[in-house]
Amino acid sequence: MMTDSAQPPNVQDLRFVRVVWCDNANVIRGKAFHTRFLAEHQERGVGIAMAQQAIPVMYDAIAPHSGLSPVGEVWLVPDWSTFAPLPYTPGHGRALGDMIHQGEPWALCPRGFLKRMIAQAEGLGLQVKAAFEHEFYLLRSTQPLLPVDTTVFASTLGMDMNHGVIDAITDALTLQGIPVERYYAESGHGQHELSMRYTHALQAADWQIVFRETVRGVALRHGLTASFLPKIFAQQAGSGCHLHFSLWQGDMNLLPAPQGLSPLAQAFVAGVLHHLPALMALTTPSCNSYRRLKPHFWSGAFRCWGWDNREAAVRLPSNPTTPSPTHIELKTVDASANPYLALGATIAAGLDGIQQRMTLGAAVAVDPGEWSIEEQQARGVDRLPTHLGDSIAHLKDDAVLIRALGSPLAQAFLAVRQAEWEFFKAMELDEEVNLLLERY
Repeated sequence: MMTDSAQPPNVQDLRFVRVVWCDNANVIRGKAFHTRFLAEHQERGVGIAMAQQAIPVMYDAIAPHSGLSPVGEVWLVPDWSTFAPLPYTPGHGRALGDMIHQGEPWALCPRGFLKRMIAQAEGLGLQVKAAFEHEFYLLRSTQPLLPVDTTVFASTLGMDMNHGVIDAITDALTLQGIPVERYYAESGHGQHELSMRYTHALQAADWQIVFRETVRGVALRHGLTASFLPKIFAQQAGSGCHLHFSLWQGDMNLLPAPQGLSPLAQAFVAGVLHHLPALMALTTPSCNSYRRLKPHFWSGAFRCWGWDNREAAVRLPSNPTTPSPTHIELKTVDASANPYLALGATIAAGLDGIQQRMTLGAAVAVDPGEWSIEEQQARGVDRLPTHLGDSIAHLKDDAVLIRALGSPLAQAFLAVRQAEWEFFKAMELDEEVNLLLERY
């Protein structure tokens, strides 16, 4: 299904090719051209308004103070290496797009931002591999909200009740070249988790987009609604999109060391933890995100790390024979985050840790929520931001992440976040879910 990025695909059996992008509100959008006009679009793509990168999640209007206006156009150029026919929408294909302005990568392109951060890592001799771990709900009805089952974590009954749609999702992902590695029914009623194999950083973010599109598309064909919204039900588990990553030089994984974690990896993790309050504006960027990020819910509500500690923001999974890790898990990520921005900013934070030779504090081996505030402070552990407004303030003050994003992207992104914060901050959960359920 994959083609060389310079070559257009075989579209003989297709009517339309969708060129897809993900905006600063993490809404997946696309424009399609008919395959009869492939020759006109295969290199230049389709035009979109610059202002698309200033649109918040709740309406199609420009967020104030974004630096963007109704004036201006960029070209969404398909990366043909990402092309695949859509198994769940016969006659349509999809390619992910790069935003190009006047023949150059546009500074506000989220995919371009991740490419820049990958290049910075490569400048230090590092390659980043990653995977996003998705949780989502399947619903029989949205008015009222009715999940497909009422089973509990890892219930085989939940698997049996939903095997048809889960198998169809898996088959559709496989046909698009995405290897599904693990599956189980999650804790919430109607909640499920499918894990993809890790890959290089850009493809990991691309696959996150394809995964969400595929799950929703297949669910629709089964008469269901799929939602990745972080918190749908007040009394049920929230949905994360945990980020797993590792650092490599060629074929060598640089994370393990005889003592458990290499000095390079320690500095990278220290950088992620140092910047995490600001980073959360990119990794948990919706007001709804913070309904999920609560102590004792395995969501990573505390700024700390630990071996197999699911209450820590950063978890290091140990392998069966040694404590040396093969990858790192950042738990404070959900699917309201643009994956290019979330992964790119995580790389930027980690690289700053390496360049500043940051030191990593002691691992936390208990639930930090059981400690008093005084005990947390004594151990260098603190509660992460509890609402989006706090994360926005941290990001505004984080010179490293602002510099990594670049001024135009940072301005537009913060404008979108601020508009969403002002709109949603006093809203009740039911009203919020009603608006956002099918956005994410």
